[in-house]
Amino acid sequence: MSNKLPTLDDFYATLENVRGIALKTPMLPSHWLSEQTGQDIWFKCENLQRTGAYKIRGAYNMISGLTEEEKKRGVVAASAGNHAQGVALAAKQLGIKATIFMPVGASLPKYQATLGYGAEVVLTGAIFDETLAAAKEFTAKTGAVFVPPFDHPEIIKGQGTVALEIMEQLPEVDNIVVCLGGGGLSAGVALAAKLKAKVLGKKIKVYAVQAEAAAAYPVSLKAGKPVDIKVQPTIADGIAVARPGKLPFEIISEYVDKVVTVTEDEIAKAMVAVMERSKLVVEAGGVVGAAAVIAGKLKLKGTTAIILSGGNIDPLLLQRVIRHGLAASDRYTNISVMLPDRPGQLVRTAEAVAAAQANVVEVLHTRHGNGLQISEVELNLSVETRGKEHREELMKSLKDAGLRPKLHED
Repeated sequence: MSNKLPTLDDFYATLENVRGIALKTPMLPSHWLSEQTGQDIWFKCENLQRTGAYKIRGAYNMISGLTEEEKKRGVVAASAGNHAQGVALAAKQLGIKATIFMPVGASLPKYQATLGYGAEVVLTGAIFDETLAAAKEFTAKTGAVFVPPFDHPEIIKGQGTVALEIMEQLPEVDNIVVCLGGGGLSAGVALAAKLKAKVLGKKIKVYAVQAEAAAAYPVSLKAGKPVDIKVQPTIADGIAVARPGKLPFEIISEYVDKVVTVTEDEIAKAMVAVMERSKLVVEAGGVVGAAAVIAGKLKLKGTTAIILSGGNIDPLLLQRVIRHGLAASDRYTNISVMLPDRPGQLVRTAEAVAAAQANVVEVLHTRHGNGLQISEVELNLSVETRGKEHREELMKSLKDAGLRPKLHED
């Protein structure tokens, strides 16, 4: 373990430093999730932070501590979104030039927001590793200061201020659940929370959550050192990191009580649930903590604060995620029905759907599908259902009407 880990005084000094730029985000009770779990659940809403994520805390803390000579050289970062915006705004507030490298496929809203904060944006690289390499090459060439997304003590101190706010806003907190990518936020939160709890003479548990498709920490913790993994496609792109940061790994190994993972379906369902029940828009990487609690991956006792770490999501992706989340919750059902090509069959199908009290959202009627007989048509229905039991009722109603429905998983 490093001998130069931040102290509690360091975290409080950092909190004072970032007060001028970072909002003290609200702590909101989640009545519906409290009822579901039988425990007292609260949301720490970093999705409502400036730039839409907690990243502004660490970025500002590091950049504000640069020497005057370093500030004159400007700062550089590589990011697909939240870190880019945090660095861009921090640099703007401090009057420093920022150059942000983003992948060619970066979402338009994140690209425009980063430009809007006054940064120069360079789109390069088909994958993030190529983008990062270009940023470091630029750094070596120009002498600008590279601002890492998570593996730096000043970044970790900045992110840890979230924990101090939680413990100030919710003194009775027993557990903190936080998202985990490279580890900057989880490390800062865990260390700050445990140091503060020790002073208060109480115990607090910190749980970190990764996307199953990008879970570098479980294998790394088992190996006792940071290990590279192959990241699979995931909607939680903000926490899709192939290798833990060195310093975050040291801290997380010692101070995080448990690391769990959640699936794509669990993430999508959580996004829909938090949006519907708490009226909060949270990006996939930012909602994994709630996803773990909703899915029963954590056995919590006492009062829990779940950090909703970011709310930056492309509206088009949000549309797809909502549909996927509804399907994963058995509330959006896709069915194909093979029908004889003669009058009255569409009405017959509609009556069977109506008998099950389901609502048709979309209909596609085609004679040109693969495997269709000359005298057959295929009817594809997208139907709103109220859950698994209602979906089963719908399928039974169609079969009782003499039809041959086939369920399609979204």
